[in-house]
Amino acid sequence: MEKSDVPGEPRASTVDAFAGRYLTQVFAVAAAEVQKLYHDPIELLTRAVQPVLWLMLFGEVMARVRGVAPGNIPYLDFLAAGILAQSALFVAIFYGISAIWERDLGVLQRYLVSPAPRSALAAGKALSAGVRGLSQTLIVYLLALLLGVGVSLDPIHILGVAAIIVLGSALFSTLSLIIACIVKTRERFMGIGQVITMPIFFASNAIYPLSLMPSWLRAVSHINPLTYEVDALRALMLVNVGSEYGVIFDGCILAAVAIVLIAIASKMYARMAY
Repeated sequence: MEKSDVPGEPRASTVDAFAGRYLTQVFAVAAAEVQKLYHDPIELLTRAVQPVLWLMLFGEVMARVRGVAPGNIPYLDFLAAGILAQSALFVAIFYGISAIWERDLGVLQRYLVSPAPRSALAAGKALSAGVRGLSQTLIVYLLALLLGVGVSLDPIHILGVAAIIVLGSALFSTLSLIIACIVKTRERFMGIGQVITMPIFFASNAIYPLSLMPSWLRAVSHINPLTYEVDALRALMLVNVGSEYGVIFDGCILAAVAIVLIAIASKMYARMAY
């Protein structure tokens, strides 16, 4: 008897077919979301304003203050990775409002009657948020190069930055989707989104090192996923800058939290229609 004929043991071809269908459904949902960018390119231009202001105004001013950045890193270099993470965060954290629009317009009901698993819907939306985050990456990279930031152009490092941005955007967009499933109205969502965005940003190492924080804020930053995203981006994006925790460890933390949030969102997403 062949191994694949043993009762109760799934055939490899069946598992491969299921995985293929699942990934196809995830990419289909993501592609539908990404097409919205194609129909609204002005959105990309408006979202470029925030990193420009942070790097050219805040960054240039704070660069005159000595001792903010650790070691011999110019503050503008130190800030660039943090602003990249912040730009992706601000895009992702308000992503849930689109789910509320879909609920109000009846699009959510059409998603739910499709054969796609609920987890594939949540994962597809998370992936599409990652693609939106990549558009912010391009903007920040170009701006950093214009400002003379020591950006690493190693293709492996650039791919690593893209992977971290996708993971981070997926994580925070899924958190946003969970919030949308709870509040179910645009007004409440906007209020909660604004309340949680700034604490996540300021309780991280995005604009100042952890060593400058009081002990209680440092403890909070250690459970903040954005801290690990910024740590990885700094090591991958900049020349001769190391990671405090290790890039692989940072990536594993982001992936683990994203998987947990996608599992939660897939359970709550179906209930949002009612």
